[in-house]
Amino acid sequence: MPHDDSGLPTYDAEAKMQFLFTLRSRGVTDTRVLGAMEAVDRGLFVQGAFAARAYEDTPLPIACGQTISQPSIVGLMTQALEVGPRHTVLEVGTGSGYQAAVLSHLARRVYTVDRYRRLTQAAEKLFQALSLPNVITLSGDGSHGLPEQAPFDRILLTAAAEDPPGPLLAQLREGGIMVLPVGQSDTVQTLIKVRRTAEGLDYEELRSVRFVPLMEGMGKE
Repeated sequence: MPHDDSGLPTYDAEAKMQFLFTLRSRGVTDTRVLGAMEAVDRGLFVQGAFAARAYEDTPLPIACGQTISQPSIVGLMTQALEVGPRHTVLEVGTGSGYQAAVLSHLARRVYTVDRYRRLTQAAEKLFQALSLPNVITLSGDGSHGLPEQAPFDRILLTAAAEDPPGPLLAQLREGGIMVLPVGQSDTVQTLIKVRRTAEGLDYEELRSVRFVPLMEGMGKE
């Protein structure tokens, strides 16, 4: 695999073209989102035996029993979030760091939190190597959000909750949007979009999805 000036591997033009074609064919049409996903090489976020499958539109295992979401779902969730260049975003569930890296090309600042220190440490190293200074990585219980940094313009959960967590809804600015999977099992989940208005909260169901569950507390790794 070729490498860039920083020594990081890069994906070739053909792989990139196919990757973007797949995203478009599955509903990712926002040009800013496509540009951000073109700028972030998913291959950097997939390690070991699964590295060769980094550009397939499929979720893949990562450390701590977690997954990196399939690219089209990342694109559709990012598109639904409607991120603008002046927005501050909270991501709950750093995982590999891929979603936060995509968001970093769209938002003013991205706070990303995960319950597994092993994951946040690995992701932070990648953010530094990719020169993404607008991503702040934290280890902690993301189900409580980051009240000291609230309110947020946008909130994204990459793990499924039974219902939208109250503490996170409370940290969403008026006019803000939260996108998250909800469901009581790992087989029946729905991606929803919540918009806070002056009158309250508007909910929109987007599609069926499958994510790891949102867990409270810190992980053991």
